[in-house]
Amino acid sequence: MRPELLEPPSGDVRDAVERALREDLTPLGDLTAALLPAGATATARFVSRANGRLAGVACATETFAQVDPAVEVSWFCADGAVLEPGTVIGEVSGALASVLVAERTALNFLGHLSGIASRVAQFVERAAGGARIWDTRKTTPGLRSLEKAAVRAGGGHNHRGNLSDWIMLKDNHLTGMSIAEAVAAARDRWPARTVQVECDHSEQLVEAIDCGADLVLLDNMTPDEIRHCVAVAAAAEAAGKGRPLLEASGGITIDTVAEFAATGVDLLSSGALTNSAPVLDIGLDIGA
Repeated sequence: MRPELLEPPSGDVRDAVERALREDLTPLGDLTAALLPAGATATARFVSRANGRLAGVACATETFAQVDPAVEVSWFCADGAVLEPGTVIGEVSGALASVLVAERTALNFLGHLSGIASRVAQFVERAAGGARIWDTRKTTPGLRSLEKAAVRAGGGHNHRGNLSDWIMLKDNHLTGMSIAEAVAAARDRWPARTVQVECDHSEQLVEAIDCGADLVLLDNMTPDEIRHCVAVAAAAEAAGKGRPLLEASGGITIDTVAEFAATGVDLLSSGALTNSAPVLDIGLDIGA
């Protein structure tokens, strides 16, 4: 994937960093940094303490820019880079007080987003090309576009960004309405939008295929049940019907992803990619 496609929207980066700094510096700024000599300067390096995948460079850069535009920031690695313990990721130079004011906020973004990218990369590796890994809307409120960019940096793909992207008919939406009726209503109201249907068993999949759903979520099924659904979809395609993309979700962990990826399903999703990925340990070493 081209490097620019791994980056989050610049406006979202500015907003997220502004909120984070306001949280850290309201109302009186950094009281400790204010004690430092006015002319003190420093050079510091971002260093990875663990194996992982990098994400969040734009947020770290923006943090220093908002604290002090005079601080110089250079990166030796870009989002998506593979990291090892000791990898020097980037360098900052400028007023010591400014470097220290921005340090924690920059590291918070780098550690959190790199943690997501690293977890996604583990899922992708274990899937071994059997299915694409993509995310969910189980993201930190206010940070979704940043976290979804981190998913891309880890080699994963993005599900819908928000509720306006496409129609996703889950079981609660189908209360009092059949799959066919719901898909027909979606086609009538939003004719150019992707329509996804959640299915709990293969009979629902048959109905979703018959009414022309674009994407089917096979929810909380076992690998054997998913293999059966893949066969059902293949038979429908052989009979001249459209084959929707098949997504499996529910019970997919780092320990089970390989088994699910081998079922023939197209996509695997897990909220754990974004809502519980451990932070990647990255430090800022002054005077390195």
